Amino acid sequence: MLPTFRQPQLLVTALTHRSALNEHISSSVESNERFEFLGDAVLELATTQFLFDRFPDEPEGSLTAYRSALVRTTTLAQVASTLNLGQRLYMSKGEEASGGRDNPSLLADTFEAVIGALFLDQGLEAVREFLTEHLFPLFEEIQAQRLYKDPKSELQEVVQAKGFAAPAYEVVGEQGPDHDKEFTVEVQIDGRAYGRGTGKSKQQAQQAAADQALKQFSA
Repeated sequence: MLPTFRQPQLLVTALTHRSALNEHISSSVESNERFEFLGDAVLELATTQFLFDRFPDEPEGSLTAYRSALVRTTTLAQVASTLNLGQRLYMSKGEEASGGRDNPSLLADTFEAVIGALFLDQGLEAVREFLTEHLFPLFEEIQAQRLYKDPKSELQEVVQAKGFAAPAYEVVGEQGPDHDKEFTVEVQIDGRAYGRGTGKSKQQAQQAAADQALKQFSA
């Protein structure tokens, strides 16, 4: 459940996809993109402190891997789905028809926007409490299943152990304006496509593609 906002309009803006502005679906005059930008930074800070306090003896490299696993698109999208953010989003009919309410990247972005809105509304401590309830408990599973390992590195190890050359990554699509690009990357192993992933950077999209390929290649 989302916390009660002292300034409800902040939450409305956090739930406003840019496609909603043209159709005047939301009462917000701006999309959630600026809130997402703020929320991304606040989320990283709060997650860093959580891990820093919990693992006083872990080196920087391990903490960085743990943090990446907690704030990656798939994890944030999972929490967003639990909170039913997809169904609460203000978006155009076209965006909805294209599967926007279930798009992992869009759900993760919305979760970050909500974090940004909550920070503006009630400060960092409220954000910590919210994440402690909804995000940080997922770390138990991440740690148990070693999901903090870098998917690209893990895929390369698995592929080469089976006698194949290193995976090849190719950008097969770009969407959005220059300031808000989304890349789609395909990963190929021995000339065959094994996974696709999207992300706001090519590196992020490669990691998502490798994550999908791991499931298929290991099956």
